Amino acid sequence: MFDFFISLIIMAEVASLFGYVLVVLKEKYYLKKNIILIDNKYISNDEIEDTDLYEFVLDGTKLTAGDEITIQTKTNEKYKGVVIGAIAKEHSIKIITYTNEIIKLRIDTIREFKILGKYGKFFN
Repeated sequence: MFDFFISLIIMAEVASLFGYVLVVLKEKYYLKKNIILIDNKYISNDEIEDTDLYEFVLDGTKLTAGDEITIQTKTNEKYKGVVIGAIAKEHSIKIITYTNEIIKLRIDTIREFKILGKYGKFFN
């Protein structure tokens, strides 16, 4: 009976490891084809087309659409979310928060930001 549970646990671990490898390979394929996948049903195609930069430098740090960041504004508002992109002519960035709000922030209103996770980096 004990051997059955051990073999079941080992089989579950192998299956989860295999699934993780497949997810990593899928994201690597998307990166190679320059496809950024933001899996959120609240983002419309108009929101994505409104942005014109998907890779940009903010305060000396390279950001890419899909990066997870936390932002603190000069009015002490804090936002955590995923970068959608930047709008060059308005000097602003768009993020979608974890509460599914799409927020456009002007760059001059950002006091500080921190990158929580880079898109396509698996072991950071």
